[in-house]
Amino acid sequence: MLHSKGINLQAFGEEGAGANPQTTGTAALSSEMKTYYDTALIHAAEPRLVHLQFGQKRNIPQGRGKIIEFRKFSQLPKALTPLTEGVTPDGGSLQVTSETAVVEQYGYYISISDLLETTAIDPMLQETVVALGGQAGRTLDTVVREILNAGTNVQYAEGQVASRAALTDAHKLTVKAVKMAVRTLKNANADTIEGDFIGIIHPDIAFDLTEDPEWKYPHQYADTKEIYEGEIGKIAGVRFVETTEAKIFDKAGAGGQSVYATLILGANAYGVTEIEGGGLKTIIKQKGSAGTADPLDQRSTAGWKAILTAKILSDEYMVRVETGSTFSGAAN
Repeated sequence: MLHSKGINLQAFGEEGAGANPQTTGTAALSSEMKTYYDTALIHAAEPRLVHLQFGQKRNIPQGRGKIIEFRKFSQLPKALTPLTEGVTPDGGSLQVTSETAVVEQYGYYISISDLLETTAIDPMLQETVVALGGQAGRTLDTVVREILNAGTNVQYAEGQVASRAALTDAHKLTVKAVKMAVRTLKNANADTIEGDFIGIIHPDIAFDLTEDPEWKYPHQYADTKEIYEGEIGKIAGVRFVETTEAKIFDKAGAGGQSVYATLILGANAYGVTEIEGGGLKTIIKQKGSAGTADPLDQRSTAGWKAILTAKILSDEYMVRVETGSTFSGAAN
C-alpha cells in the first residue's frame, strides 16, 4: 500500500447483483466480485504511483467543474520592529497566490472473446484486470512525472557543466551533487517531508549512488521511519524512492548520452488532484450486457478510467538533478 501521504484512490463499481463474471447471460457483477476486481486493479496500480506520493492532495467535489485551484502561502517577513509598551501594533496580512490546473481523464479497455475465455488455461478476466492495473499505475505516474520534470530549478550534476547537452557518462550523481541540491532547498526554506527531503531516482542512477560508503539502507533507520513505496535508502538528508519510470531524456547529452533526471523534493513543491469519486475506476462489462451490439454474446470487456492532474506550486522547493550514468538507458 502507499504511504499515508499517497494519493487517495477510490474505485466505484456498477450497482446490482449478478452472477460470477465467467458466466454468460447477465449484465452486472455481484458486489463481492466487483470489490474483488477493484482491489486487484488498485493493488496492481499502487506500486507504480511513485510520483504521486509526495504532492499536496486536493479533490474537486463532483459537479464543481474541471478546474482545481491550489493556494500557496508566501513566507511572512521578519517582525523586527520592537513593540511599544501599551501600544497595539498594526497587524499584517497573509500573502496568498493561487495556481489552477485542469483535470484530464485517462482510460483503457480490453475486449475478451467468449472463445478465448472458454478455452484459455488462465482465468482471463482476473489476469486482464491485473495487467490493466499495472498499465493504469504507469500511465497516471507518467502524467505526473512529465509535469514535475518541466520545472525550471535544474542542477547539472555537480555544476561542472551549464546545460543538458554537455553532460557525459562521467557526470554521475554523487553525494556532493545531492548535498548541493539539499543546500538549494534549505536556502529556499523548503520544509522537509517527515524530517528528510525525498529523491525520486532511476535504478541506473541508484547503481552509482549506493556505492558510496555513507549510504544507509532502510533497515538501518526503519525503526524510526515509515517506509515509502519503493524506498531504497538515504544519504545526505535525502530518502530515495526508486522507480524505472524516473525521467530519462533519451540521447540528450554529449555524444548521444542519455540524461537522467533525479527529483529532490521538499514539502508542498507540487499538488495532485482528482475529482471526488473518479480517482481510479474499474469497469467490467460482461457478455450479454451490450444488447443488440453483441447479439451472440461474444464479447466481454474489462477496463479502467481515472481523472487526474498535477501542478508545480513552488519551483524553489524542488530540484531536478540531471546527470549521466554508468549506463545509457532509453527514454521511457
